[in-house]
Amino acid sequence: MILDTSALFSMEDLPQEDVVIPAGVADELKKYNDRRLDRWGDLLRISDCTELSLNKVKDAASKSGDAGRLSNVDVSVIALAVDLGGVVVTDDFSIQNVCKIIGVEYVPVATEGIKRVEKWNYRCSGCGKWYKESMRDCPICGSSMRAHRKR
Repeated sequence: MILDTSALFSMEDLPQEDVVIPAGVADELKKYNDRRLDRWGDLLRISDCTELSLNKVKDAASKSGDAGRLSNVDVSVIALAVDLGGVVVTDDFSIQNVCKIIGVEYVPVATEGIKRVEKWNYRCSGCGKWYKESMRDCPICGSSMRAHRKR
C-alpha cells in the first residue's frame, strides 16, 4: 500500500499490509511536526519512483486538468504505485481522479472517495477567460485562476 500524507493524517493505526511512502510524504510529516513519523517510522518503507512513472502520471494529470491541483509529492505517490503495482491510500480527490484515469487502484480512508472521473478547466477570476491548464495567474490580466469541473 502506498500512503499519501492525507491518509497518514487520518489513520490511528497502520494497515497490516506492507506500507510504502515516497520521501516527500515523510518530509511533509516532519514539516508539520507530526508524531506519527516517530511512532511508525520503522514500519514505513521509503522508496523513490522512476522518471518513467512520473512522466506517465504527469501526462495523465495534464490531460485531465489535475496537474494544477496535484503537488509534486502527490504525483510521486501515484508514480510509486505505478512502479510497485501498489494500492494508493488517500482521501485526496485529485489523486483518486488520476489513479482512476491510469488504472491504479486506490482506497479512501475517511471519505467515500470519488464517484467518477472529473476533468478540469480553469477560469480567470478577473477577466473570465478559460484555460485548459492551471496557471498561477492569468496571463492577460494577472488575476487568480479558479478550477471548474469540465462539463
